[in-house]
Amino acid sequence: SELLPQARYQRCMVHFMRNVLSKVSPRHTRWAGDALKAVFAMESRESALAKAEQVATEMEERKLREAAKCLREGIDETTTYLLKDYPVEHRRRIRTNNMIERLNREIRRRTRVVGAFPDGRSALMLITARIRYVTGNQWSTRRYLDMSRLHDTIQEAN
Repeated sequence: SELLPQARYQRCMVHFMRNVLSKVSPRHTRWAGDALKAVFAMESRESALAKAEQVATEMEERKLREAAKCLREGIDETTTYLLKDYPVEHRRRIRTNNMIERLNREIRRRTRVVGAFPDGRSALMLITARIRYVTGNQWSTRRYLDMSRLHDTIQEAN
């Protein structure tokens, strides 16, 4: 928030669902999982928040108070991807942090081969070289997010 005060926070949908489901008894796990999937299948943020409140109420009726509390506390930051500022085509990609996790896995894979670095600078050089390679080659050749739509949105905002 200090470096990018205008940036919005998107909590990973998968990790959020796991957090909520960890507070659900095994008897209700299947129902709760389906209910959470229904929340994230909504087309708009308003409908997702309304559905989440409905699910939280039903969780309380089923005596799943901790899960309902967790759902209510985290649903706002987990539905940021549904804001109208983001193109509909991007929603499927930005609702999780798979892209970041994949990059972190690649960095771990490369640093484990080395084992021990002589100093922090050499580790940083290897990591930044790998990030530059991945973002320059793999991310640029595959269309993960179509940024032309984002450019249109920025033009409208100005």
